[in-house]
Amino acid sequence: MLKARAYFQLLKFRLSLTVAFSSAIGYMLGAHDFNWGQAQLVMLGGLLVTGSANIINQIHERELDKLMTRTAKRPLPLGIITPAEAWVFCVLLGVAGLGLLAYCFNPLTAALSLLSLILYGFIYTPLKTISPICVAVGAIPGGLPPLIGWVAATGYIGVEAWVLFGIQFMWQFPHFWAIAWVADDDYKRAGFKMLPSPGNRDLRTAFQIMTYTLLLIPLSLLPLEFNISGRISALVAVVCGVLFLLLTVQLMRTQSRKAALRIMFASFLYLPIVQIALVLDKI
Repeated sequence: MLKARAYFQLLKFRLSLTVAFSSAIGYMLGAHDFNWGQAQLVMLGGLLVTGSANIINQIHERELDKLMTRTAKRPLPLGIITPAEAWVFCVLLGVAGLGLLAYCFNPLTAALSLLSLILYGFIYTPLKTISPICVAVGAIPGGLPPLIGWVAATGYIGVEAWVLFGIQFMWQFPHFWAIAWVADDDYKRAGFKMLPSPGNRDLRTAFQIMTYTLLLIPLSLLPLEFNISGRISALVAVVCGVLFLLLTVQLMRTQSRKAALRIMFASFLYLPIVQIALVLDKI
């Protein structure tokens, strides 16, 4: 039972489900006659591939995870699961997810998912201890799920897919930097370089968080411009974007952990609210 629970923990289920959800959003926005069964298959494939990528991340960082309070009790640092066992589970999940996406949708969907896995597991992960550029690199696989969902529905990468990618890509910056601000002490113990150079919790970092959040507002209007969705979702996106922006202004004023924590929680709400609004407005 303990072992089974540990394998489930390796998945980072909530994070993986969030990623898979955004791929289903992309599918629903791209499909002309979508059905819930197909949307759920996109989610399942995305969940399996994302889980595989998360396991690669944890295998690589197992010694560093021992140094951080938030990760010290994960299965690999505790030795409940060995790296070899984790690799087997990782490969099984990855092959199953990629196979499902290729068989049920199209090879391009699987290829893009594999690219996302490689970028996250083998490029972003080791970069975390080398340079703050890791956040920009990590934002690429982080932004791909809705594009992948669109490709699953249409079979091609159109401008609409890039619009969905752009919104989620830009969202990654305030999201990750807010987390890095809150967890800065933990991250520094492990040698992670997540905050923008020079890596301080100061006005310079707060300004960059504000800038990327500001850019989200015009980006969120592009689905209306390209007929992906309608005016109501555009209004929802602008309202959410302005509220999100106000929190970043507060961080610039106070440069406090409390303000960064509010941005972190707001980022968790912003993306699903905007994406659900896009789908409901299309329907």
